[in-house]
Amino acid sequence: MALRFYRPTSAGRRGASVIDYKQELTKGTPEESLIEILPNTGGRNAHGRLTARAITSMGRRRYYRKIDFKRAKDGVPARVVGIEYDPNRTCFIALLFYADGEKRYILAPKGLTVGQTVQSGETVEPDVGNAMPLRCMPLGSIIHNIELQPGAGGKMVRAAGGEARLLAKEGREAHIVLPSGEMRKVPVDCRATIGQVGNLDHQNIVIGKAGRAYFMTRKRPTTRGIAKNPVDHPMGGGSAKGKGHIPQSPTSVLAKGGKTRKPKARTNNQIIRRRKGAAVQTV
Repeated sequence: MALRFYRPTSAGRRGASVIDYKQELTKGTPEESLIEILPNTGGRNAHGRLTARAITSMGRRRYYRKIDFKRAKDGVPARVVGIEYDPNRTCFIALLFYADGEKRYILAPKGLTVGQTVQSGETVEPDVGNAMPLRCMPLGSIIHNIELQPGAGGKMVRAAGGEARLLAKEGREAHIVLPSGEMRKVPVDCRATIGQVGNLDHQNIVIGKAGRAYFMTRKRPTTRGIAKNPVDHPMGGGSAKGKGHIPQSPTSVLAKGGKTRKPKARTNNQIIRRRKGAAVQTV
């Protein structure tokens, strides 16, 4: 297991855990040509008004790693130089050096090692880290970073530990089972990458205390909706702590299994089997 546990010197440290990066990563500093400054908005828009609640502006500079989600550099082998940490996503990323001298980042799948060679194209082998169209993959392949439209770049199955399975190919469409259990139709010309997304132990991390979550720029302390006035929240008001409210956001978006998908959504015909607990919005 790639988790490291703290000594129980306090209540916050007891049970808390982190990923043991010394076992997982092989490169520390990012490639300077593949990063850009990520603006820290603090939840405010261009006019300085708060448009997103509970976002922390920590004041430190953040860098975005430019990931190659399209994997459209066909016929050029690339060597894995290092596995790095990416603060903007749950999985690790791999730095590739192509034979023509170009450098790119990709999502690091499980089993990808330094020194390994990966490729993309229609004639490559279905090995871990290789990218190809769905029509060129064997049935039953474990895939990730799946495109929804050809050439648009991978949109699905990009989180740590995510994996999808190619079930069938019928005409111009492929049937894929997603990690949520949903079965979806995708054009066979869409590309995907072989393998399961790495850093499987991310789901086992225990933060341990609120201060650690604060410094991860997740959320600021927020007031419960039921404790607000009716003018400020749909769940507010009442002479006591009422329990008859429907769980929802300040903008009346239902929570806890509420129906959110529109019945006339354009992509409804691409879903063969819905994910467990999913429902279609009827209002």
